[in-house]
Amino acid sequence: MTGKKPLWQWSATDIAAATRDGSLSAVEVTEAALARMDAANPDLNAVVESLADEARAEAKALDAQSGPKGSLHGVPVTIKINVDQKGHATSNGVPAFQSIVAQEDAPLVRNLKAAGAVVIGRTNTPEFSFRADTDNPLHGRTQNPWGRHVSPGGSSGGAGSAVMAGIGALAHGNDIGGSLRFPAAANGAVTVKPGMGRVPAFNPSQTSERGLLAQSMSVQGLITRNAADLHLSMPALIAADPRDPFHVPLPWRGAPLDQPIRVAVSRDDFGLGLHPDVATALDKAASALADAGYAVESVKPPLAKETGDVGYRALMGEVKALLGADIRQYGSAELNSIFDEYYRQFPPYEGAEYLAMQAKRTHYARQWSLFLEAYPLVLTPFMLKPFFRPGRDAEGAEGVRDALGASQWSFIMNFIGLPAGNLPTHIADLPGGPQPIGVQIAGRRWREDLIVDAMQAIEAQIPPACNALWTHLG
Repeated sequence: MTGKKPLWQWSATDIAAATRDGSLSAVEVTEAALARMDAANPDLNAVVESLADEARAEAKALDAQSGPKGSLHGVPVTIKINVDQKGHATSNGVPAFQSIVAQEDAPLVRNLKAAGAVVIGRTNTPEFSFRADTDNPLHGRTQNPWGRHVSPGGSSGGAGSAVMAGIGALAHGNDIGGSLRFPAAANGAVTVKPGMGRVPAFNPSQTSERGLLAQSMSVQGLITRNAADLHLSMPALIAADPRDPFHVPLPWRGAPLDQPIRVAVSRDDFGLGLHPDVATALDKAASALADAGYAVESVKPPLAKETGDVGYRALMGEVKALLGADIRQYGSAELNSIFDEYYRQFPPYEGAEYLAMQAKRTHYARQWSLFLEAYPLVLTPFMLKPFFRPGRDAEGAEGVRDALGASQWSFIMNFIGLPAGNLPTHIADLPGGPQPIGVQIAGRRWREDLIVDAMQAIEAQIPPACNALWTHLG
């Protein structure tokens, strides 16, 4: 419960309960979130555009209503700067794009506002939202609240840093290869990458449609401090919007499964080695699930490394063909150097080979679908070692290998469109300072709810990392 915690530390679930029953006003919550942003953000640079005036006006309007607007009434949220929000720039971290001002809200912004959420600011992302770290020449570097010894992750690094620092109870982010889960892992936050088609997506400011893999691999989601807040907020996020013709309008909750739910645990390190602290995090998660009544078994999922490798090489092929010229023209020298290394590490598929691998995507998805019939949940590492330091991905071949070269467990889920959650289960005492270590839980298509249930079961035994962070910060 909330006890005597300051309002900025309250969960979205507790805030929504208090605003909906009238024991707390939206103005009180908003002022607390804005005060926390004023106190914490100068050191973090997580929020790069304050929306304080708009937030205060919205909170005042919510309090003037006769009853709660929706499930997120008065809950403060941040929006990543690569998604359209009416009247604000969708810069995507690129100086040349800072004049692209959205004329209307993207579906997810509309959905959050319709549920009563109050947008307090817009969060940082790397250029073109295509790094596992967050820095750009337009807004600068975002820092991790745990300290400067660890990157905040990317590309939703501003979102992950903000929510763990208490700047809003919810943070929007998106994920094409790990951009919700990298920041969750880096900052000790909790997220679920939705499956393909789960959250309606569209940027009204866009001038052309995205590539097919971008459409099928990229998803919108939320980063939170605990799993319960995902159960609260995701049903609002997935509300249908006709601007996304491929959105799948299914309810958040699916049918109950026979008990006990079987969980496959994989410690596959693809021959690269599993760091002892990552192994500890995985063991803690598996033990917590077993204690909660899940049937936990060590089983190797199908074609894991191959699926991840092929998926990222295919994505690189599409990016090079459709975005390569823009990245070369508008991206910084540092970003172009990183992309040159991406192309060396993940040689882009082109021409007929690209089309063949696009077709083979269904083969990988089918094998995983059959596997998930027997094991509805799969517990895996996320990173194979603790999160890297800021700027590591800009340090040539070794840096890119540290940041993305061992991230097949991330890429798999985007390529075949499966949902995957991340949560911290261990705090490592490392030479640079304490650092959260997260694990990944993937699941059946359309069953994000099962993943969040499992994360809640783990949290019942392993407290969310925000508690340790706030103790660390004093």
